[in-house]
Amino acid sequence: MPEIRPAAVAGSFYPGDPSALAAEVTSHVAAAREGDPRPPKAIIAPHAGYMYSGPIAGSAYARIAPLAGTVRRVVLAGPAHRVYVPGVAVPTALEFATPLGAVALDREAIEGLRSLPFVEVSDRAHALEHSLEVHLPFLKAVLGDFRLVPLVVGDAAPGQMAALFEALWGGEETLIVVSSDLSHYLPYEAARRRDGGTAKAILGLDATLVPEDACGAAPINGLLAAARRRGLEAELLDLRNSGDTAGSRDRVVGYGAFAFHEPRHG
Repeated sequence: MPEIRPAAVAGSFYPGDPSALAAEVTSHVAAAREGDPRPPKAIIAPHAGYMYSGPIAGSAYARIAPLAGTVRRVVLAGPAHRVYVPGVAVPTALEFATPLGAVALDREAIEGLRSLPFVEVSDRAHALEHSLEVHLPFLKAVLGDFRLVPLVVGDAAPGQMAALFEALWGGEETLIVVSSDLSHYLPYEAARRRDGGTAKAILGLDATLVPEDACGAAPINGLLAAARRRGLEAELLDLRNSGDTAGSRDRVVGYGAFAFHEPRHG
């Protein structure tokens, strides 16, 4: 991979024109409803084309907008769609390009992960992967300047992902973002039932999701295990599907947005 990973799905999953992209991201974030005022330590947000899941992603990214200037590192983990990955894949690039400007990678943190036996270097896994890329315009718009730790996740076990998140946990300067859609291609009402059960499991920090619940089950389970260990509290921000946003109700894809907060003290 060259030093800069080019944007692979600009113009298809989201607008390739910078001004159109910025306007769409801003509108999705502005439409989010208010909730828990505490800034989250971690979020889960979907990764479909913006016409389908942009409003749900905006519900999560509105919550981290107040962290601009505080968050300096984003750990972004999403499932592999294009290349088989036995554990977790990191790239060799120095930057990821977006229409809103390049995002620098935290090479020091990435190199530190290579001591974990389930972490491999694979530029092929990152080259065309949309599950990370679609989050970058949101992150760039709401946080401004930060360094990225991009993780394409394959068959990593919950304990492995929890260990990886623990290694990168840091303090208020680090935000964890897990990229995942929920159920795939069920009829509308069946999807609502399935996704409702998945949301209940996430809110209960129950790290037993399977890929039929969420394509990002592996990184979600790792986050849930780490969140339980650290006493984080989960909040449901949005739960919809493509039948609610831009598609037919015959076969839908589910989308959820969740925030994870440090426990209240006192």
